[in-house]
Amino acid sequence: MKQLLILSGKGGTGKTTIASAFIRLSKAEAYADCDVDAPNLHLITKLVSRPRTRDYYGLPKSEINTEWCTACDQCRQHCRFGAISTDGKYIVDPFACEGCGVCELVCPAGAVTLKPAVAGELMLYKGEGEVFSTAQLKMGSGTSGMLVTEVKKQMKAAAADAECAIIDGSPGIGCPVIASLSGVDMVLLVAEPSISGISDMERIINTAAKFGVKTAVCINKFDTNKQITKKIENFCTEQGLAYMGRIPFDPDAIKAINRGQIIVDMECASGTAVKSVYEKTMKLLFEEWDGQRS
Repeated sequence: MKQLLILSGKGGTGKTTIASAFIRLSKAEAYADCDVDAPNLHLITKLVSRPRTRDYYGLPKSEINTEWCTACDQCRQHCRFGAISTDGKYIVDPFACEGCGVCELVCPAGAVTLKPAVAGELMLYKGEGEVFSTAQLKMGSGTSGMLVTEVKKQMKAAAADAECAIIDGSPGIGCPVIASLSGVDMVLLVAEPSISGISDMERIINTAAKFGVKTAVCINKFDTNKQITKKIENFCTEQGLAYMGRIPFDPDAIKAINRGQIIVDMECASGTAVKSVYEKTMKLLFEEWDGQRS
């Protein structure tokens, strides 16, 4: 299974819009939304099947048995995260607890235990000839990278014979992105022509390089700043990066997204441009690209 990961250095670049277009154009048998903090790919793909769900357990959380507690205050004094408070009884704030286990270690009465805690929910949609894997991280959980790994694992297990998988990643370069990068064959970076867009693009490129992942770049809303668009294109040339092309700012794309449509399902400038970017990207993914720039 070839895995294409679509990333952006920040939110709002059009990454998910392009990912959904790639899914439609490729008639993908397997795809995933690895933005577990705020998944939204399901809003566009609209699979009719109900997902198979299961709880995801992250780091354990401390619990204090108030009947055994002797109020020695050792747990509260040793907690580096300020997760333990007392108002007559000692209690643990599950949002502040990091599951380090120090409180359990120092409790002389054995009143503190670490217990498994639900950190999110995994969802797997199985339609006719397609598999969609996603998840929702529980508020306050810090295990987003681990949950992303589980999203990819269940996609691969459910669609082991799929030729290609399209993965919609998270914005930024944090834990979810790093977990998304692991094991993929190629990254398509969706850049935007702004000062922060260049900085975000460079950060993603440097991160992907550490994983040895093939990286390509396309520019969305290129005509909002043609001067910076040219800078990005020159950067790709200087760094030897594959450049997949430009996508214009398109009011019709906004209308389509607001209607829950995919831009390649209608006649519009952005949809036409994305089709060209898709063709070049898939050729590069399967190593048939002729190396010509748009």
